Amino acid sequence: MRPEAGPATGTDTPASAAARAHYARVQAQLLSQGLMRTDGGGPDSPFTDRMLAENFIRIALYDEYARTASGPVQRTTASRLRKWEAPVRVGLRFGASVPQDRRAADTARIASFLARLSRLTNHPIGLSDTNPNFIVQMVSEDERQALGPQIRAALPGLSPSEVAGITQMPRSTYCLVYAMSEGASASYTRAYAVIRAEHPDLLRLSCIHEEITQGLGLANDSPMARPSIFNDDEEFALLTRQDELMLRILYNPALRPGMTEAEARPIVEQLATRLTGGES
Repeated sequence: MRPEAGPATGTDTPASAAARAHYARVQAQLLSQGLMRTDGGGPDSPFTDRMLAENFIRIALYDEYARTASGPVQRTTASRLRKWEAPVRVGLRFGASVPQDRRAADTARIASFLARLSRLTNHPIGLSDTNPNFIVQMVSEDERQALGPQIRAALPGLSPSEVAGITQMPRSTYCLVYAMSEGASASYTRAYAVIRAEHPDLLRLSCIHEEITQGLGLANDSPMARPSIFNDDEEFALLTRQDELMLRILYNPALRPGMTEAEARPIVEQLATRLTGGES
């Protein structure tokens, strides 16, 4: 496997150095507020089968953004169930600014996380440099701004404004992912995630967890989901117990790509009850 995009230089430009300092402050502030938990949830964040089912429906069957001609607009809209049917082959790409030791550490962490996701979903998911269909780019400010041609090649269905939304990503966006299907199908066939190389370790790992998992089909966020990384409050940094159960529900064979909420809800409720032991 060849995760490197080019020889590592490990050097910062002024823009990258400023971003690195900014996100170090962001992480420190979140941690000082008791956020970015890594415990997966505990006695202070219980959830029932009903809560699990409703959170799943909100996260898997609604979109956080609506696609428009001028780019994505934040507006919750009903959608269809989406997931992968083909094996997920993750290609890891590092910008030249990422030092070699960081590449090795992040490659190991991502490989371990993908193995965990594969066990949870019972679906083939792993690192691969042979025709990857899920690209994860770990790049600096300057490197991201030059990604346009690579993004258009990987996701030809994106509009120019959507491509610009990645290359000109605002500071308030820590990371992002696009997952796409062919034509009218609801089966994902391609995904492209971008994670800022300037992030400190925990913020970067949080992005890895959230963007890869969202790219598998848990595409939305919900303020009601707790404990969960699919909640914009940043309380949890890493995949929680409830998130694991939502992945198990999503990749249960009874749920098929393209299902509407009305079609999926009875199955989701049964699975949620089974997975939680029926705690309502």
